[in-house]
Amino acid sequence: MLKTYMYRIYPSKKQKLIIDQTLETCRRLYNTFLYERKDAYKNDGKSITYHQQAISLPQRKKGNAYLEQVYSQVLQDVAKRVDRAFRNFFRRTKAGEKPGYPRYKGEGRYNSFTYPQSGYGIENGKLKLSYIGSIKINLHREMEGVMKTCTFRRRNGKYYVCFSCEAEATPLEPTGRNVGIDMGVADFCITSDEEFFPSPKTYRKAEKALRRAQKKVSRRKKGSKRRGKAAAELARAHEKVAGQRRDIAHKTARKLIGKYDMIAHEKLQIKNMVKNRHLSKSITDAGWGIFFGILSYKAESAGRKVIEVDPYNTSQICSECGSIVSKKLSERWHKCPVCGYSAHRDVNAARNILNKAIA
Repeated sequence: MLKTYMYRIYPSKKQKLIIDQTLETCRRLYNTFLYERKDAYKNDGKSITYHQQAISLPQRKKGNAYLEQVYSQVLQDVAKRVDRAFRNFFRRTKAGEKPGYPRYKGEGRYNSFTYPQSGYGIENGKLKLSYIGSIKINLHREMEGVMKTCTFRRRNGKYYVCFSCEAEATPLEPTGRNVGIDMGVADFCITSDEEFFPSPKTYRKAEKALRRAQKKVSRRKKGSKRRGKAAAELARAHEKVAGQRRDIAHKTARKLIGKYDMIAHEKLQIKNMVKNRHLSKSITDAGWGIFFGILSYKAESAGRKVIEVDPYNTSQICSECGSIVSKKLSERWHKCPVCGYSAHRDVNAARNILNKAIA
């Protein structure tokens, strides 16, 4: 299985200039490749492939000082990104989704580049990148497996590197326990064992500070340095909220995986759910999609099983006898008139989710 490790790096001033120039060169090359594809189809009705653009790179590098200063496989990856953008466009079109035609990258909108096979490594506790040099790196945890790719990222004035590693799964000892979880707004998630994980509400807690930061940006003159600084401050505030949300998701997933062999949850259509104007902010703030993604890959690594079930009537069915007990969303307690079973509405739903998973 593939594992990704992200570390913060601390390039020197000279290295920052090289990195920024590399990103700008990759951005211009991306736009050139995109233009060539669009132009070829518009004028000649032909499609240019990844292979055609990749093999043209040696010729393009001749006499181009900027391209010559970038590692060859990094440039090849730019062509691959353009190809991937078109493949995703056609896939979405075929599936009847909103396609989103590939767009040009504006200045400052290209913030990563990838070494897909070689040109990188860790030597003497430092990150070594071809054409850039040795960079100080904070190796806060040990990597497992064989490094496959290395992706550099620039985000809000900070620099990071992501390693994708091929590693073997390390299964945990079986516990013999299964659980169903019901996602909520008042509580982040509730288990069939009546354990409540409180909702972090990271965005709502930071909402006033974010609003002030946004007003500060709006009041600054467009194109001024002061507006740039205010925008960077706003971006850092949003980054902090996102980081807190990911941290809660990681900790909750780790706790569940440590206690249970199988975890069942509803297959939620989150994109449709956020159309509800009364609940959209709370649902987005909870970060269910992020949590499900983290839960899935942690489960795969630990040899656990995650099962998605149909959410239909999980809140209305009595988990004890199977009778339908209709409830409004405002009713938070389940009491079955048939068998007398009484429990918190979300605990009853979590038990129904578990029952569906093991049926």
